[in-house]
Amino acid sequence: MKQEKLTKFVKAEDADRKWYIVDAKDQVLGRLATHVASVIRGKNKAVFTPNMDTGDFVIVINADKVRMTGKREQMKTYAHHSGYPGGLKVRSFSEVMAKKPEFVIENAVKGMLPKTRLGKKLIKKLKVYANEIHPHEAQKPESLSFFIGE
Repeated sequence: MKQEKLTKFVKAEDADRKWYIVDAKDQVLGRLATHVASVIRGKNKAVFTPNMDTGDFVIVINADKVRMTGKREQMKTYAHHSGYPGGLKVRSFSEVMAKKPEFVIENAVKGMLPKTRLGKKLIKKLKVYANEIHPHEAQKPESLSFFIGE
């Protein structure tokens, strides 16, 4: 008789949620975003379930000190269209970093999450701050180090 393998599915209520803090100072944007997205998604856990929210909360500080490699700082652009004729607004990476540096990390992580209702729920677990001050001390966040050289 053939033995069946049963997959254990975890309910969202049973998922053990933790809070992590990441310092973005002198980190490459894309590498930072991939690691943060996998923690938010819950891929670093043994109970990962693709259709459930089993991930953790992530606080990113020093968003204004994130960097890009090579010529990406001069070449990267962010485009938004208003929906009206001639409504294309294009901003460079340096313009966005000067005005709202949190958007750069939020946008990079959001692009790496599912484009579904689950993705909309997951992106709310990302908290990004331009400097070191954040209002989440009560959650007692653990430091998350996944970078080469730390």
